[in-house]
Amino acid sequence: MRLAFIGASHWHLALYLEPALDAPGTSVVGVADPDPVFIANLSAKLGCVGDVDFRELCRRTKPDFVIALGRHCDMREEAIFLIEEGIPFALEKPCGLNLREVTELAALAEKRGSFAAVPLVFRNGDFLPRLQEMGTEGIQYMSYRFIGGFPSRYEQANCHWMLDPSLSGGGCTINLSPHFLDLAVLLMGDEVRVRQAVMSNAAWGRPIEDYSAVTLESGTNLCLVETGYIYPAPTSTFDMHYAIRSPSRYMVAHDPETVEIVSNAGEREMVRSLTTNVPHYRTFVHDAIERVCKGRPPVAGIADMVPIMRLCEEAYAKAGPLPLRAPLV
Repeated sequence: MRLAFIGASHWHLALYLEPALDAPGTSVVGVADPDPVFIANLSAKLGCVGDVDFRELCRRTKPDFVIALGRHCDMREEAIFLIEEGIPFALEKPCGLNLREVTELAALAEKRGSFAAVPLVFRNGDFLPRLQEMGTEGIQYMSYRFIGGFPSRYEQANCHWMLDPSLSGGGCTINLSPHFLDLAVLLMGDEVRVRQAVMSNAAWGRPIEDYSAVTLESGTNLCLVETGYIYPAPTSTFDMHYAIRSPSRYMVAHDPETVEIVSNAGEREMVRSLTTNVPHYRTFVHDAIERVCKGRPPVAGIADMVPIMRLCEEAYAKAGPLPLRAPLV
């Protein structure tokens, strides 16, 4: 399996590259990114071909599988090329700037029969099956709090574009919320809608929201998704707390590895479950490679991002524009 990475200066590169390098029978044959200095250093480090043009890279190296990263505003162009070239690929979320772009890509991928995986990585872990088991009774309420570190981390990673909504599509809502919007769709059904949304850039005064609270509803069932860039912590460390209620049980995720399940009678069970996204990227990469080799479809594809992006757009519309603020240093 010959892999290539495009849009490689994305801050998530390590989450994909490290498991790709240790996947059996896999080699990285090329990397591409518009930044010539970055790509020269990365290609030298990996001992592979590097190019500033992802099209030229793919035509030179003829990879079996591509992991497509990069700016959100470039994802549509990357995906169209890969679909039309017939190259299996995985495309980082959110797969585009808006619902229109993602819907277009989903339709094109379906028409061409493309392998187009999307890292909705909770689907690759053990937490979702626990939720689905509770869901056999019907989920009444869900709440997900997932607060990440400061937006300055994107500047430190030379991904300044993440702080420009014209290039990223928005802030924590479009970046962090999709994992939980996906859980809401899976557990509450396609009819789920945004009831309320509030967003703010009060913490940092950036053009993107640094805090977001979105309430979803499906009939009488409710879900709250709360995300932000306000936790004083390094990358991949989160202020997190999940709570899920079914008619007979209450589930709480206290930390990245522990879930507590409480019955209506008050009986408590503590179980181990990986409840953040980070550990599942390794599983996602290895699973996607295996599925390409065996001719099987991905666990999640671009079509699965369509309802997520619909909810994102509904949330931004409900919240309204952010106030103009002077950036805080």
